[in-house]
Amino acid sequence: MTIYFEKTYQRSFGTFPLKGPELRDAVMAAAEVGYRAFDTAQMYGNEAETGAALRDTGLAREDLLITTKVGVENFTEEAFLPSVEASLKALQIDQADVLLLHWPTPGGDIRLSLEQLQKAHDRGLARHIGISNYTAQMMRDARRIVEAPLVTNQVEFHPLLNQDVLLAAATETGIPLASYCSVARGEVFKHAIFGEIGAAYGKSAAQVVLRWILQKGVSINTMSTKPVNIRANFEVMDFTLSSIDMDRIEEMTRTGYRIVSRDLVPYAPDFD
Repeated sequence: MTIYFEKTYQRSFGTFPLKGPELRDAVMAAAEVGYRAFDTAQMYGNEAETGAALRDTGLAREDLLITTKVGVENFTEEAFLPSVEASLKALQIDQADVLLLHWPTPGGDIRLSLEQLQKAHDRGLARHIGISNYTAQMMRDARRIVEAPLVTNQVEFHPLLNQDVLLAAATETGIPLASYCSVARGEVFKHAIFGEIGAAYGKSAAQVVLRWILQKGVSINTMSTKPVNIRANFEVMDFTLSSIDMDRIEEMTRTGYRIVSRDLVPYAPDFD
């Protein structure tokens, strides 16, 4: 079982693209609601602000699950570990709870970055390690290369995109998935089915989408600057979608709506 399904960590608060007072206010609101898992990355440029905001919450360090990610520009042997140390300093922590490779290495040779990730774990810079945006075959390769358990592959995951290949690879490799773009950056709200299903449960369309992801065995990352939405995104554990409704939503994956592609990230892999 992934670390993200312990305690309340299956609901992680994402910080991209927040900065400044907006980030601090959002983190404070999330902490007040009950979020204890927080997600940032080197490429977001907000690790220091996230660390300061988390310190201001007054929450005990042992109650938090802090995830950050190493950017591809730091995948060299010379830059990797120093960049992780810089991230920890910015976050005001001695150890990342989860350290991810933000992307597969551009060009496809993932071994070096994975070996550096293992070193970060071995040196105590990260309690857990994982990957992000990996294809199914890359998940298999990573499992062979890395000795420490890989606790997640964080990927785009929502009901408008079929990710059955990755789900099968997660079962095969034991590397669970975590979602980003969990409501497809609002695209799900263009489809009435989610609101219609939600009405039967007294829940919003967004809550239905997030619950569907969780029932697929995938943890969620959500971000909002509105306290009402921050709370609603967290309050998705008090209902269960029926198998019929799960199947109805499953049909929507035929939409094939993908946000993160090479048009957005030129070095993205050929996704499954």
